[in-house]
Amino acid sequence: MIDPVALTSRLIACPSVTPADAGALDVIAEALEELGFTVHSFWEGGPPDGPVRNLFASRGEGGPHFAFAGHSDVVPAGEGWATDPFEPIVRGDLLHGRGAVDMKGAVAAFIAAAARVSNHQGTLSLIITGDEEGPASHGTVALIDWMDARGIRPDMCLVGEPTSAARLGDTIKIGRRGSVNMWIEVPGTQGHVAYPHLADNPVSRLVRILDEVKGWTLDTGNRWFQPSNLEVTDIAVGNPATNVIPAAARARLNIRFNDEQRGQDLIDRVREVVTRHAPRGTVEAKISGEAFLTEPGTLSTLVTDAIRRTTGLDAELSTSGGTSDARFLSKICPVVEFGLCNATMHKLDEAVAIPDLHALTDIYADIIAHALGGGQQG
Repeated sequence: MIDPVALTSRLIACPSVTPADAGALDVIAEALEELGFTVHSFWEGGPPDGPVRNLFASRGEGGPHFAFAGHSDVVPAGEGWATDPFEPIVRGDLLHGRGAVDMKGAVAAFIAAAARVSNHQGTLSLIITGDEEGPASHGTVALIDWMDARGIRPDMCLVGEPTSAARLGDTIKIGRRGSVNMWIEVPGTQGHVAYPHLADNPVSRLVRILDEVKGWTLDTGNRWFQPSNLEVTDIAVGNPATNVIPAAARARLNIRFNDEQRGQDLIDRVREVVTRHAPRGTVEAKISGEAFLTEPGTLSTLVTDAIRRTTGLDAELSTSGGTSDARFLSKICPVVEFGLCNATMHKLDEAVAIPDLHALTDIYADIIAHALGGGQQG
């Protein structure tokens, strides 16, 4: 048997700030190998976003194939912690440390759950990346490519992101909005403010562009998603003089969009507006992920039933929040997300309730047993 609190503590002690591994995947690999998993670990990419270490582990063979996905990397700790963020410490019933909630606690709970389910059918696997909190360039995407090259494809996947809000088990994610960032640059002609006819003010053009796109109603949402939303996140001119019309003006915007939109279509719409108001303007864009939805069905029922049996709660099915690696995994199989309470993720003095770690282990063990069969120990 594996104590999820002790394993979480070992993982917290690894300062695995993206893209550093700091020994975290060694801890995970050791625990899984003792449980009979075959573990593959490899490095991907190079500076500045890498190298990144990833891990794929599996036990059993054939179908059905149930996968758990997670990450061992964490965001920077920041200043102002009460204690060293990478020295796990228990105060009351809370285990403190960076990554306790997001998401070393869930990884430890799933490994502990796998230890409790014996003689399961099919295949149980873990897809663990060291590049979720960063650019995600060399993480789950690389793992999926590695799996594809070997003909490995899960039938369903559970991502251990901290989805619970007020109580463990109150929320699971069955989808996520997409996200696209755009950088707009409008060139002009520099000149003296007293002679505007000899210049071309790019700020005026940029303001008209932003006013138009902010006035859009992209959609009104649907059953599972809130309306898509565009926000201007930065405006920059960098003009130190009060009597000079600047040579260029820049802005950045982000669109969080539901499954009625596609990232490239939104980029094309913005480019059309920019070209109309500023023919020499440019738009650079990066799609972080497309929106996805796993329709309620076998997988969501598997998770909600396990939550109900352990906690008595009826989990809400939600698509709220930011993006996660589920956006990549959704392309290969049905995927939902469920994990710990998210109140302290990315915050100072991040902490997980110890009873929640044990309860999450119970829930994950229930999910494995009902997904693959087999008996539970302990």
